[in-house]
Amino acid sequence: MQTLAGKKILLGIGGGIAAYKCADLTRRLMERGAQVQVVMTKAAKEFITPLTMQAVSGRPVSDSLLDPAAEASMGHIELAKWADLVLLAPATADLIARIASGMGNDLLTTLVLATDAPIAVSPAMNQQMYRNQATQDNIATLERRGLHIWGPASGEQACGDIGPGRMLEPLQLVEFCEQFWAEKPLKGLSVLITAGPTREPIDPVRYISNQSSGKMGFALAQAAAQLGASVNLVAGPVSLDTPQCTNRIDVVSAQEMHNTVMQHAANHDIFISCAAVADYRPETIAEQKIKKKEGTDNMTITMVKNPDIVASVANMTDNRPFTVGFAAETQDVAHYARSKLNKKNLDMICANDVSIAGQGFNSNNNAVTLYWKEGEQSLTLASKEKIAQQILMCIAEKLNN
Repeated sequence: MQTLAGKKILLGIGGGIAAYKCADLTRRLMERGAQVQVVMTKAAKEFITPLTMQAVSGRPVSDSLLDPAAEASMGHIELAKWADLVLLAPATADLIARIASGMGNDLLTTLVLATDAPIAVSPAMNQQMYRNQATQDNIATLERRGLHIWGPASGEQACGDIGPGRMLEPLQLVEFCEQFWAEKPLKGLSVLITAGPTREPIDPVRYISNQSSGKMGFALAQAAAQLGASVNLVAGPVSLDTPQCTNRIDVVSAQEMHNTVMQHAANHDIFISCAAVADYRPETIAEQKIKKKEGTDNMTITMVKNPDIVASVANMTDNRPFTVGFAAETQDVAHYARSKLNKKNLDMICANDVSIAGQGFNSNNNAVTLYWKEGEQSLTLASKEKIAQQILMCIAEKLNN
């Protein structure tokens, strides 16, 4: 299916090693029906040749602001008007800095200034360059101006470093392009999501927690934003980058998460309780580190129940949002999920079997079954990003019925 049929995408290639991915990116975009016009910076041509990009795009590559033949007809203005979307990939630290400064010292930056088409930026650089405050300030500037920031991904880099700064893979960028023009079923709605574990302190150095990575909740936040929603993400202690176009509120304990959620829930249309919240916490927290006692092999900690966050929201009497829970189970998944759905007065519950290897906690994949009072829907094993999209589309469908 040609999901991008007729769309005109101007692909601006910056001078980074990830430029080699642009041949595949162009091919993938064209497979889905897009027309792709490539514009390259001088540095980009050191990594991939214009001839290669011309061969895969079927169009002459533009690379010079001072090309007499092109500029005789004001070529840079014509290209700027032609595009339905300008995609800058890879967007190096230098390219991002020049665009943030409003420079027009080559063809690509001039096109960015001259176009009224939406612009998407896919950062790609060394992890330290990405983390540098100057780069972060420049990216924030572009976001304030309405440019779309797609990525970066984290992982091993060409220089051997590991961290954020990898350009998204071609198929990921194609998916972003598809989502850009896709229907936004959550447009105008606000979504509150909890994610990650909670930590319940025992003493100043020890705590009780669980194995939740937060990946599912963060994927839900990203997907909700992509589907047009305004998103607030209440996150337990996790080491994950904040999803784009979301407002993140960091908390630690279950009580903190409960207080934060109850403060904001009434102002949202949808609440998704994806966090793995501790059911109990120590009744007292030792002021000093608890020491081992000679001759004593046991230690007793009295636990008290934490507030049930999702039930608290589901039983609100004023401005109650559509409330979705999660059930991470190891046995009798359907039974426990249905029981929680009814007992806690939920609109929907997403249940998964975390005892199965390769899905659930700390995995990049998941498989869930959605239950609501009138029925259920199984979502087979897929990336958490895809599962998140499917969950939110199902929620949108229920809201519209």
